[in-house]
Amino acid sequence: MSTGRGVGQDHLSVFEKLQLISWPLLILITLVAGVGFISLYSAAPGSVHPWALSQGVRFCFGMVGLIIVALIDIRFWMKAAYPLYVIGILLLIYVDIMGHLSLGAKRWINLGFMELQPSEVVKITTVLALARFFHASTSEDVRNPLYLLAPLFLVLVPTAFVLLQPDLGTALMILIVSAALFFLAGVRYWIFGVVIAGALALMPIAWHFMHDYQKKRVLIFMDPESDPLGAGYHITQSKIALGSGGVFGKGFLQGSQSHLNFLPEKQTDFIFTLFTEEWGLIGALCLMGLFAAIIAYGYFMSLSCQNQFGRLLSMGVVVNFFVYVFINMGMVMGLLPVVGVPLPMISYGGTAMLSVLFGFGLLMSSHVHRDVKFTRRGLDMA
Repeated sequence: MSTGRGVGQDHLSVFEKLQLISWPLLILITLVAGVGFISLYSAAPGSVHPWALSQGVRFCFGMVGLIIVALIDIRFWMKAAYPLYVIGILLLIYVDIMGHLSLGAKRWINLGFMELQPSEVVKITTVLALARFFHASTSEDVRNPLYLLAPLFLVLVPTAFVLLQPDLGTALMILIVSAALFFLAGVRYWIFGVVIAGALALMPIAWHFMHDYQKKRVLIFMDPESDPLGAGYHITQSKIALGSGGVFGKGFLQGSQSHLNFLPEKQTDFIFTLFTEEWGLIGALCLMGLFAAIIAYGYFMSLSCQNQFGRLLSMGVVVNFFVYVFINMGMVMGLLPVVGVPLPMISYGGTAMLSVLFGFGLLMSSHVHRDVKFTRRGLDMA
């Protein structure tokens, strides 16, 4: 719904902006988070400790933050895009040097009340930086391969630091979402073809530099039965749990694979498996429907933006959310290698939830200020 105020939309009161927030999308987000609370309660099992209660508190804080972010003028986020990107890179550098070591990886900064995972933050700040860069670009600019070296640098820097942690799943997400923004910005198809061909040619070299456990995951993906009690244990148990749920599921708190501790990481990466075992195919399809509704809603909201920055930022947030869901579900079903990507707002994890909600706040800000028009430098258009 257009306000008809054009550039004067920045003079709207807080109350008027609250009316422009997409409350149906907030309801969908809350429903998905509710599924997460129920699943974490079941994973405990039958207790709000240690996961469901803390996840609920974080969600409440995150929703307040989402609304605050949505009310802030979209031009502020455009001006803050590069500084926020730099902060994200500095956090990655810090975590690579001083980060908390867990399960052989340095991915977290211990803040006392929570553990911050900078790689989750960088997914959104990279989208912000690319949206800012391509907003100032013309169609002739993006057709020039040399012009694309700068945004490519913006992508490869965080990707390299994330790989050092090591975190292959997050690095792949950054690359996929960034590629989508390059495509939406109008980069020529043949450039994608050259990049893909180059990546395929470098795969043997990349394989040489991969960690042993990462190589093992790829090999297990191709043949899960080769080590069912070792590296293939996770995915084997996940498939058993998915199949045992049947059409209608075993019932709430009745999942045998999860509650008998056959299913590892049931509160994080494999929580979709726990949910499907208890609620069956019907429950899984309903959850997928909620995710699809959020993605579709976000897509149509992005189309209403009257400025390039808002459109690209909104689409970046939507694609980022889609990639989360696609990789996690594909991973637990055995359709993709296990790479440690959480299911957004379902899996336990403070930074992942807060970064996703921050992204939706940016989407809402683009929607609330969708009629605001400004030049490539971010100045008002008369």
